Amino acid sequence: MENWLNVGKVVNTHGIKGEVRVISITDFTEERYKPGSKLTLFIDGKNPEELTVSSHRSHKSFDLLTFEGLNNVNEVEKMKGGVLRVPNTELGTLNEGEFYYHQIIGCQVFTLDGEEVGKITEVMSPGANDVWVVKVPGKKDVLIPYIDQIVKEVNIEEQKVIIEPMEGLLS
Repeated sequence: MENWLNVGKVVNTHGIKGEVRVISITDFTEERYKPGSKLTLFIDGKNPEELTVSSHRSHKSFDLLTFEGLNNVNEVEKMKGGVLRVPNTELGTLNEGEFYYHQIIGCQVFTLDGEEVGKITEVMSPGANDVWVVKVPGKKDVLIPYIDQIVKEVNIEEQKVIIEPMEGLLS
């Protein structure tokens, strides 16, 4: 069975010429959405449909895509709510210290002293660096900025992250 990576969610149509509005879930929009790229559309209860990107442009906080052979709003209306995916065999190579979201989500977080903090449940990208949301049992979620001063070690194989929390981070 092939594993898939989500790259975007179709949230609406745009105009009448077959464009769809996509919220991207990928750091590689230029690569994923370049004309000729293959994406697979998954909609609940339907067979996955392979699509070929015809055009891509950004508009406000969305990516607007058209697909080969789909040239009007009526043909793409059914895509609303669908998820665009690529096979995980299409993972690009990352630089040292870079990770895919799916590699980080689920990791257990520990302090340098070995104290368990919680499990990473979400990755946010609000600005200069990612922020990891850590679910702490019985407490409020903790936000860990992915910066060298705090994150000391990431071990994907063991699903373990070691941090040196700055004052006030865990309280």
